[in-house]
Amino acid sequence: MRHSLPILILLGLFAVAPAFASNYWISQLSYYLIYGMLALSLSLVWGYGGILCFGQAIFFGIGGYVMAVVTKGMISPVLINSYLGLLCAVSASAFFACLLGYFLFAGKGISGPYLAIVTLAIAIVLERLMSNWYALGGYNGLLDIPPLNIGLFGYDFELWDRTPTFYVLLTITTAVFLSLSVLMRSSYGILLTALKTHPDRLAFFGFSVLQIKLSVFALSAAIAGLSGALFVTVDGFVSPTLIGFTLSTEILIWVAIGGKEMLMAAFLGAILTRFAESWLSEVFGDYWILILGIVFMTSVVLLPKGLLATPLAALERKIGIRRV
Repeated sequence: MRHSLPILILLGLFAVAPAFASNYWISQLSYYLIYGMLALSLSLVWGYGGILCFGQAIFFGIGGYVMAVVTKGMISPVLINSYLGLLCAVSASAFFACLLGYFLFAGKGISGPYLAIVTLAIAIVLERLMSNWYALGGYNGLLDIPPLNIGLFGYDFELWDRTPTFYVLLTITTAVFLSLSVLMRSSYGILLTALKTHPDRLAFFGFSVLQIKLSVFALSAAIAGLSGALFVTVDGFVSPTLIGFTLSTEILIWVAIGGKEMLMAAFLGAILTRFAESWLSEVFGDYWILILGIVFMTSVVLLPKGLLATPLAALERKIGIRRV
């Protein structure tokens, strides 16, 4: 309960926010929830698994494109279903991660900066590929993607209104958040800590380092694919920019500023950074990128645990001391 208290407070604030926010800000909060979920996926694989993936947008974009193709009826008009689209998006992202992970990790494998460079290069190649794949809209992408339809048993309930959409996204994000929190405190979380710190000892005790790497890589990709699928239902649009260099870099900055080794810090890092980007661009114009870069470098050098993770960790320790 001690560890869950900050999470519950945060989610409670999100739950009451629509009562005090305009329609514009309700819509923005929906996007923030999706970005926060995407940050959780990178926090899982990088902060907990020790695998620096510089191409996390790959899986976000795959999820978005698969969701668009299914719900627009481009595969079959009979298969137009949001639940099927979400399932296919998550599965496709996880499957591609397994294939890519086996290529990257099998044998001696690659890690560290080499892994980051390779995943970034793959993201750039895929962005170029999607820009020239005219069956999927090419550079212009796909338009008029239907909103999420949560109806069951033949009844349609499309989420056109902002407030119901927000609460559905909040429910999904909460489920992902709490599931990851529980998972990271289980024996699997211990295995990930060992994978990050002493992979050789894992192998010595009979664990398959490759299988653990593939599992966390695929799980992270599945979450990123889910967030991408939800994004296109809210935005109504998917394009190659969702799968390439720019978004991959942004995700890395969100998580690094927030704190890669704490789920809530990574989640808040995405939300606050996206908010700061909008505010800084209005106040400082094109110089906002320079200011954000300075904040990023300062955070990495002075607070390597994260700009938000450091005070949050201190708060958790203080709560723990009081309760003991």
